[in-house]
Parts: sequence; structure tokens; C-alpha cells
Amino acid sequence: MVDENLLVNYNIMEELRPKHMPDEIKIWDETLRDGEQTPGVALSVDEKISIAKMMDEMGIHIIDAGFPAVAESERKVVKTLAKEGFSNSSLLASARTVHGDIDACVDCDVDEIATFIAASDLHIKYKLKMSREEVIQRAVDAIQYAKDHGVVVNFVTEDSTRSDLEYLTSLYKAAEEAGTDRIVISDTVGFARPAVMKHIISHLRERLNIPLSVHCHNDFGLATANTLAAIEEGVSVPHTCINGYGERAGNAPLEEVVMALEILYGYDTGIKTERMYELSKLTEDAFLVPLAIHKPIVGENAFSHEAGIHVHGVLAHALTYEPIPPEMVGRDRSFFLGKHTGAHIVEFKLKEKGITAPKDKLIEIVQQIKFSAETRSKEELRETIHKAQEVIRKSRGGISEEEFWEIVEKVLGVKV
Repeated sequence: MVDENLLVNYNIMEELRPKHMPDEIKIWDETLRDGEQTPGVALSVDEKISIAKMMDEMGIHIIDAGFPAVAESERKVVKTLAKEGFSNSSLLASARTVHGDIDACVDCDVDEIATFIAASDLHIKYKLKMSREEVIQRAVDAIQYAKDHGVVVNFVTEDSTRSDLEYLTSLYKAAEEAGTDRIVISDTVGFARPAVMKHIISHLRERLNIPLSVHCHNDFGLATANTLAAIEEGVSVPHTCINGYGERAGNAPLEEVVMALEILYGYDTGIKTERMYELSKLTEDAFLVPLAIHKPIVGENAFSHEAGIHVHGVLAHALTYEPIPPEMVGRDRSFFLGKHTGAHIVEFKLKEKGITAPKDKLIEIVQQIKFSAETRSKEELRETIHKAQEVIRKSRGGISEEEFWEIVEKVLGVKV
């Protein structure tokens, strides 16, 4: 244990604590729906079951299993998942505000439905080609229709953070009166700043009497920050995706949101965080989308150290250069030998083998390590990385341009 007097934790200071933080927070994970929409990704039934089962075992509260109306194969997958039986998680499926979509979800026997429609005038005019009033009517009709089928109903608006706030409020009020169980505010293109998110959520919290949820994308790298900002203003059901997967730049990463809640806010999420890395690697293997080496929490460098000063500090006390113990998320600490290596790590590694060395020999070993790292040809490494990148590009799911035109020729009987 570290002497608490040695560290100042501003996060727990009463005057800095969020005043509207909800008493209960439920994690709604979108990996199997929005996460699978990562370009080139297509999950098998077994992969979805494996990921969902592990999330259930870890205590994830809500799992979006997919979008049954998108294809018959998707409906079968969601239906199969629903039959698996979950101990801790509520299974949810997504639907447009269309009766047929809702019927597809009901047919899958899920616990909850998330029915969605766009709210910004841009989407309403160009995508939906409807009026504001028609959007409200469509939403109310869908919510009532879904409620008649006895499921928990979540009403989701796309592009919420670029919508007129007064109109958005009226749309949500109509949804609330129609009987929806939860409202979901979506930052669909990751366009909000945390202060903007707080403004929107605060406005809605004061005018609605219904649980709020938030769905944040990471286009500007703000998905986690915006999710936490929303929670600070009262959102009780944040959306996440394992490893931050999802459309374009992805969604708020499960591991970042959960660990921020646990460590920075002192909130007990009830999730078994020690399995976080295991879940991350299982999902990475299914998605075939490699994680960035510097990805927070689950990236290979998250608990790796090379710089001599840092290594010395970590060997003296891990909290000097680590915010949490790696084992808290199922990780191990690693020390990297290279240009920035110092004598302390060399001495530490030698002691592990029962070897002692005089100071001048330690310095000589360090110098040789540095020399080896600095003089190693980068061309060979660069060529290897470029080849790996090319392999990754070619191995992504989906079909090639050539395959597309072959399908067109086959179906249309024309030569392109």
C-alpha cells in the first residue's frame, strides 16, 4: 500500500465531484452491432456467442446483439444469442422506427429493443425526406408498437448533438409520453466537445423524467471524454465498444470508460475488470483489426517501460509511472531494452538470475544495448512494417473492387 499522503488525488475532492453523477450506472455495449460495422468486419455466430458470453460473465449490463432486419442471417444470429441464456446481461436488438424492424427484434426474443431515427435537420431533410412533425409521429408510433409487445424500449436519435435542442427536447418528450423506457443521445459523428455534451445533457435532464443514455463516436478522439462528461451530468447508461471498434474512428472504448469510472470517479461498476485484457484479445482475434500498440489499457505499450528514469521509478514503486496496477485489467508489466535503457533495469534483470556486476560493467552493458539499438538498420524494420501493413489491408473483410465487378457481370449478364 502506498502512503496516501504522498499523492494528491484531485479526482476524489468533494468540491470537484460531479453534482449530478447517477447513483447507478449500467454499461450498454455495442460491440456486436456498431462494433461489427467496423469496415471489413464480419463476425461468425460462434464468435458473437464467445464475445457475448465473456461480457456476460464479466458483468456487462446490456449487450446489443445486432440488427435483425438487416439480413436473415443477422436475424438467425440474434435469435441464437437470445437462446443462449445470460446470467448478468440484458440482450438488446436494434430497429429503425419501422414495424417490420421491430417485429424482427420481437421474433428474436430479446429483452430490449433500441428503435432509432435521425433528429438533425440535415438528416431529416436529406436522408429521411420527412418533416419534423413526421419524425415525431414515426417515433411515437414505433415506441407504442414496441411497448405493445412487452419489451423494454430504448428510443435513440441519430445525430443528436447537431440537432436543434428545442426540437430534440420536444421529440424526447413525445417519446417519453409514448412510453419509452430510456432515451439515447447520439454523438453520431463525434462532433461534440465535452462542454457541449454537458450543456445538452444538462438541458435534457432538467426537462425529462426518464433515464438517459449516450452513444459517442471517436472522430475527434473525444468519445471517452464525451461519455464521461455525459455521465457527470446524469447519464446512467453509457454505450461502449470493446477496443473502441466501430464505424470510422470507432466508439467509446469499453476498457477506457469502465476503468475511468472505477479509478478516476471511484465508482464500482460491478464489472470484473481483471478479465478486460482477455476480452480485448478475444475480440481483436474475432475482428481481425489489430490494436494500436499505444492503445490505453489494452495496447501492448500500456504497461511497458524503456526510459531509464521511468524504469527506475517503477522499480522503486509502480505508481510513480503507472496509474493502475496492470493486474487490475489482467495485464503484466514489461520492460523494453533500447536506446533509452538505464542501469537500473540491467541490474534488476541480472539480480533475477542471481548475477551481480560492478558499476563499470553495468555501464558497459548499458552502452552496448544503446549502441545496438541506435545502429540497427531501420530500413529492414521499415520494410517489414510496410509489408505487414499491406498484408493487413489485403486481409480486411469485404470484397475487392475486382470481385465486385465480377458479381455485377454475373448477376446482370453484362461485360464491364
